[in-house]
Amino acid sequence: MTCKRSKVTFQRRENSSVRFHCCVPQCTASSKFNSVLSFHAFPKDKDVQKKWVVNIRRDNFKVTQKKRVCSRHFRCSDLIEPLNLGGRRRLEKEAIPVLFHWNNFTVPAEQPGVLKGIKTDQLHDDDPSMDAIADHYHHDYIHTSAARDHTEDLLVEIASLQKQIEEISLSSRFCLERFAASDDDIRFYTRFATHAHLMAFWRLVEPAAGKVVTMSRAQAAANTDDLFDTAGAMSLQPIDEFFLFMTYLSLGLMQRDLAHRFRIHQSAVSRIINTWAKFLDMVLRAVEIWLDKKTVKAHMPEVFQHYSDTQVILYCAELRCQIPNPYQSDAFSTYKPQWTFKGLIGMAPHGAVTFVSSLYKGTISDREILKHSGIEAFVKPKMAIMVDEGFLVENCVSCKVHIPSVLSKRAQLSGSEIWKMQSLARLRRHVEHLIGRVKENKIFSTVIPLSLTGSVNQLYSVACHLVNYQNGSLVKNWPDTD
Repeated sequence: MTCKRSKVTFQRRENSSVRFHCCVPQCTASSKFNSVLSFHAFPKDKDVQKKWVVNIRRDNFKVTQKKRVCSRHFRCSDLIEPLNLGGRRRLEKEAIPVLFHWNNFTVPAEQPGVLKGIKTDQLHDDDPSMDAIADHYHHDYIHTSAARDHTEDLLVEIASLQKQIEEISLSSRFCLERFAASDDDIRFYTRFATHAHLMAFWRLVEPAAGKVVTMSRAQAAANTDDLFDTAGAMSLQPIDEFFLFMTYLSLGLMQRDLAHRFRIHQSAVSRIINTWAKFLDMVLRAVEIWLDKKTVKAHMPEVFQHYSDTQVILYCAELRCQIPNPYQSDAFSTYKPQWTFKGLIGMAPHGAVTFVSSLYKGTISDREILKHSGIEAFVKPKMAIMVDEGFLVENCVSCKVHIPSVLSKRAQLSGSEIWKMQSLARLRRHVEHLIGRVKENKIFSTVIPLSLTGSVNQLYSVACHLVNYQNGSLVKNWPDTD
């Protein structure tokens, strides 16, 4: 017989001088807090007492007057409620505790076999049947324990299988999370030195990124009838849209390739690239990267000790572009036999990017690019700039210019001029390394297609500014020798 038990509530007994604790394993009931439970001593009848001990599963248990079993472990029919208020609850004769945590407080079914036909009230300590009863309960305990262990093993196996399913699902998706554990992969796909570098940058732009992505998706939904496009775009989280853009910038993959990798429509790829190019360009240009003279001086590397007044090293970068139509022939470079874009980039002596100009057509002169770039507004008379020997701007700025000597009509240079030229050549290598980092992005190391001419300015600006976030310092305290 079973009975449905209501939820037990506990109330502190203020006037209780004697406190009991239930001795059943896993039961924490105490008479200190009790308005419902009653606590019952072990019966004096040795036969019934042994059954109690076997049922509560206490090995080498010594029964004393203070040991108690709470009323939760007895059937409702075994409890005799008091007739008057304040009376004590009693147990039926030969009542045995059968409701426990390990059987979910349900009465176990009667087991056939050794107990069938045995009248326990006729058993004695030396009766062989008593050993049979004990063996039966011991076997039941072992069986229950084994079942519990098997259940735990199954739960562990289920958790392991769920983890494997998640890993398989993750490995089939092209997303940032898939490569988060590999800094080599992060470097390959994004040019950030480590996953930590990438996440540090993401935390800077994330607050504004969510709004931009939401607005971009809304505009895409309003301007297209392609339901697949909108659904595909919605399948990427903002951080994975950022990862797609960085993968595009780093590897120069075709948009169709990216659509297959990220499992979205090709038009969604185009929208994501354009959105993130505009957004990052706007965010990064808003950051003041030009450093004052005092800051530059504080971070001046030892290798610049002979040129400690240098504020910025300027370099005119050229990017190859696809041959345009005849009306765009003014992009032809007179310096190199190819069609190019030119941009001015400035680096502080310790390696930070401090100036990025827009891109101009390849036919622009050094003087013109210096004038249109806006660098003149930053340099002061007491500063110095360092440039390549091909960058002829000595009379265009009010500050000092460190530039290698040229032979001109002389047959040879003096010793000091040779030393200066070699020294400047070594120092200029640092800014060449900087340009190398920018051109690690495959878009700029190959011929730029005409289809990108509308966004190449933004892409180039983002690539240049990101150098400050992606890597460590370019310039170290190298010895002044090769």
